[in-house]
Amino acid sequence: MLRHEFQPGRLVAGFFLTVTGVVYAGDAGGLWDTPWFAVVPLVVGGLFLAGATGALARRIRGRRGPGRGSTAEAGSAVGTHLHQ
Repeated sequence: MLRHEFQPGRLVAGFFLTVTGVVYAGDAGGLWDTPWFAVVPLVVGGLFLAGATGALARRIRGRRGPGRGSTAEAGSAVGTHLHQ
């Protein structure tokens, strides 16, 4: 059972920030030479993709309604929107 709602935007952001850390750790360890400006496309591009992923996930969830396990809330929320 999930303890929290899955948020794919945060997963994408975490992935790109982890990749950035690995790139700089490899540079610090002497495995390769990384220019100082390499962080810009990794972080900015990763945050852009994370935002797009989060927006897409929110749009998809908005069409499907509330998450699993909240059928009582879904019924009451649908009823209130119909009467307005």
